[in-house]
Amino acid sequence: MAQVVKNSRDGTWLARWRDPAGAQRKKSFKRKVDAERFLSELQTQMNRGTYIDPAAGKLRFAQFAETWMAGLGHLKPSTALRYREVARTHVIPQWGPWPLAKVARSDVAAWIGDLVSGGMSPGQVRKVYLVTSMIFEAAAADHRIGTNPAKGVRLPKQIRHDPRFLSPAELSRLVEAAGGHGLEVLVLGLTGIRFGEFAALKVKRVDPARNRLVIAESVTVVGSSLVWSTPKTHQTRSVPVPPVLMGYLVEACRGRGGEDLVFPSTKGGPLRLNNWRRRVFEPACAAARIQDFRVHDLRHTAASLAIAAGANVKAVQQMLGHASAAMTLDVYAGLFPDDLDAVGRSLDAHVPQMCHNGLTSGVERVALEGRNGT
Repeated sequence: MAQVVKNSRDGTWLARWRDPAGAQRKKSFKRKVDAERFLSELQTQMNRGTYIDPAAGKLRFAQFAETWMAGLGHLKPSTALRYREVARTHVIPQWGPWPLAKVARSDVAAWIGDLVSGGMSPGQVRKVYLVTSMIFEAAAADHRIGTNPAKGVRLPKQIRHDPRFLSPAELSRLVEAAGGHGLEVLVLGLTGIRFGEFAALKVKRVDPARNRLVIAESVTVVGSSLVWSTPKTHQTRSVPVPPVLMGYLVEACRGRGGEDLVFPSTKGGPLRLNNWRRRVFEPACAAARIQDFRVHDLRHTAASLAIAAGANVKAVQQMLGHASAAMTLDVYAGLFPDDLDAVGRSLDAHVPQMCHNGLTSGVERVALEGRNGT
């Protein structure tokens, strides 16, 4: 039974109660009214099933964050690595010594403001905030705090820049400048597959009969190791290949086994993005006089060329492996043709019948009422 008793040794007031597990708990207060109010709130929480042990929130943020980071095994290794790096570089240095329950929403909001005023880009601020919020959300789910203090904190607006893509003539120059690596550039620039998917592409995934690439694997560098996994959306997809390009791919695969890589490194293993960018891509861009262009922009180039060729949103989504058509539109909406004029012309066919069914008489009635002053 919960009760408030006076401590005869120091004159403070002790709130005593049993938690849902039956363990005896207590907390001291200087005033009796504060102890009674505390017990009343605890009883309400127990009745609602939202009871939080006050001692649980005393755990230091840094200690809980280490436990959280150890539990990221469900994520792709590259994603888990990025989250851990953000946590250790930005989040734990800020909140590490704080007891979880002592962090208020206003504290998080003030910190976000400091990051912005300190010159951190909006995109990076959002990444730091995301990891912070996930740790506090996990603490709430673990019943160490009542609510996530980062929830609802306003973030700086991130300006989305228009995707950079090459024209067919520019892509042709880049392919030529890449020399013996031109086929690699062309595959990235016409299929839109991610570099990790490109590096993991095996001979058995090349389907000449259907002019398709089957994207079922990805390989990325995590730390200093190569890690194989599924594509970003964890789904296998089929990507169209121009028939002429497929002919070059078939030739590149000639004499290789199904498990062999289509584009291996000089040592026979998968290509590493940083090495390929430095040794192949950047020199080719310089030779082709193409500036401010990233490897990922080859993916944008493929999307732009597909849209220009008449591909619809769903087709581009499938080709790129986006989780939804909304994501595709969010990035490439400006490239799709504006169909509003066509909609107007289509609706125009219905207007004569509507006029015959009463629109004309309605117009005449309005005119008559105007003459009568009503």
